[in-house]
Amino acid sequence: MKRFLETIKHIFAIEELRTRILNTLLFITIFRLGSYVALPGVEPDQMNVSSQGLLGLLDTFLGGAFSKASIFALGIMPYISASIAIQLLTMALPYFQKMQKEGESGRKKLNQITRVLTIVVTLVQGTAYLNTTVPDEALLVSRSLFSISSVFVLTAGTMFCMWLGERITDKGIGNGISMLIMIGIVSRFPGAIYKEFVSRGSGGILLFVLEIVALYFVIMGAVMLTQAVRRIPIQYAKQVVGNRVMGGQRQYLPLKLNAAGVMPIIFAQALMFIPSLGASYFAEKSDFASNVATIFANYTTWQYNLLFAVLIIVFTFFYTAISVNPQQIADDMKRGGGFIPGVKPGQQTSEYISSVLDRITFPGSLMLAVVATLPAFASLLGVSTDFAHFFGGTSLLIMVGVVLDTLQQVESYLLMRRYEGLMKSGRVKGRTESVAI
Repeated sequence: MKRFLETIKHIFAIEELRTRILNTLLFITIFRLGSYVALPGVEPDQMNVSSQGLLGLLDTFLGGAFSKASIFALGIMPYISASIAIQLLTMALPYFQKMQKEGESGRKKLNQITRVLTIVVTLVQGTAYLNTTVPDEALLVSRSLFSISSVFVLTAGTMFCMWLGERITDKGIGNGISMLIMIGIVSRFPGAIYKEFVSRGSGGILLFVLEIVALYFVIMGAVMLTQAVRRIPIQYAKQVVGNRVMGGQRQYLPLKLNAAGVMPIIFAQALMFIPSLGASYFAEKSDFASNVATIFANYTTWQYNLLFAVLIIVFTFFYTAISVNPQQIADDMKRGGGFIPGVKPGQQTSEYISSVLDRITFPGSLMLAVVATLPAFASLLGVSTDFAHFFGGTSLLIMVGVVLDTLQQVESYLLMRRYEGLMKSGRVKGRTESVAI
């Protein structure tokens, strides 16, 4: 405990780090306050948003703002959608590929295109949100007036959230967009624990403690999944520059076990409503369709989780393939005078990296599928729905990823000032070894 307090003292002793932490807390406070400001003309208590499926996932990301019909009801999710679309276009279209290679000017152009696309996506998603999730009984004004005014308010709210995220990145401790998502998720954690504790009652204290212990081990597993890497050794040839000998050192190319992050779960979750929605149209005419609709409307059924797991595995391979380019890595290594011992530079290096990536992606996708389906198993074991969501899935992986990255940011400031790090070893994993860029 004494060492922990000394570390906190060191953190606030660094003026720049202290300022960044206080700025981050200020921006987060503004974001959370905005989630409680309801749209003009709506009664939030009359909203009825399902806690399951895609809508429940969005409400979790946004800290309840989605179900409250607040001005931040869409949060930064349209920006995330636009960013993913631009990323996919960068992989597919030469125009965007060329822009990406232009350096800082190209990055500014891509950011500008992303912002414009964010406005378009917000207008579309805002209209769909108002028409599908806001019932007539929740309105205090006419539907047409409410829809027109609220679309502009939601668009302004999304752009303001995007601005807050950028300010956290520039003036805070970094990862502004991810930080806002994590704060939305974490804001529901105390309430979920309280509801679970109350539901267990005085006779279920032991079960509640066992649930907390199980959650601890699940979090440790998510940390291992997030941090696990396969290191490929890279040797750089020695070069004589004037009177100095450059290069010759050995570094490593880290390939993550889960290079796709949480994107496969998000993609799979977005598609899981299709079987239930499609079968519901034929439910009145067919008993089979009615059973299918019932099965896939419940996220705890084995059929739902089997399909969910298969989709996650497929999307993991797909997203890894578009986000990690072995050919580009091989070309960059060749230009920098680096090579993998025993492998020829160029095409053979690219094929070697691809084979290693395929071998580690499969177990990574299986572990990701297990983490994604853990909330269903927790619910079957009697854990309340709100608390079960924290036993896995996108929420857990986002929290773990953002917290680890934030710790690394703070760690870098401490080590630059020659203070001891946050961990007992003095280093957060990922900063202890040379890594090839």
